[in-house]
Amino acid sequence: MRLFSYCLPVDDGAAPNPYWGTCTLAICKPKIRSVAKIGDWIAGVGSVNVRGKSYRNKLVYAMKVTNKMTMKEYDDYCLKYLPKKVPDINNNDYRLNVGDSIYDYSQSEPKLRDSVHNCLNRERDLNGKNVLLSNHFYYFGDNAIDLPKRLWPIIKQGQAHKSDANELYKLDFVDWLEKTPYDPNQLHGKPQIVLDFKHRHLQNCSSKC
Repeated sequence: MRLFSYCLPVDDGAAPNPYWGTCTLAICKPKIRSVAKIGDWIAGVGSVNVRGKSYRNKLVYAMKVTNKMTMKEYDDYCLKYLPKKVPDINNNDYRLNVGDSIYDYSQSEPKLRDSVHNCLNRERDLNGKNVLLSNHFYYFGDNAIDLPKRLWPIIKQGQAHKSDANELYKLDFVDWLEKTPYDPNQLHGKPQIVLDFKHRHLQNCSSKC
């Protein structure tokens, strides 16, 4: 088991997407998505500046990888079993706006759906190759919880992530997390950033993507 940790500067409900009983990481963090395996843990730690608010030394979410699919497999899976993960940016339900199954693989080349991302994100998204799924996760969002000081070494600020450096702390992290009073697979907070889809001009480049 490996523990991947990274800074989560944009927690908007899309990456990770903690809705509908399954936490998924389908976009962003391509390096983690390309190498993480079933049984690994992913931890998103707070940024020091989220629109003027600090989440320093806090845990925003953590998920145990319980399934892993290619992005095409995930698209097929969502259409059959998790249709609410397919984005619907015109819906009044924000959870549907930030659906993370944003690439339509019904054609030979994946086509970008209207979603939280645009063509500028395409290469980065698709480089991840895989989607990580979890039915054992903790999501805190804007109620991010304090990491005990002994686990501060797993904190990664800035870009990239930590994994090998977490070897000494991974078991302690999981033990601490699972002994907190928070039940898994529940939303213990809301996204730190809520996107305004009604007034947000998305770059619609579906003809190119």
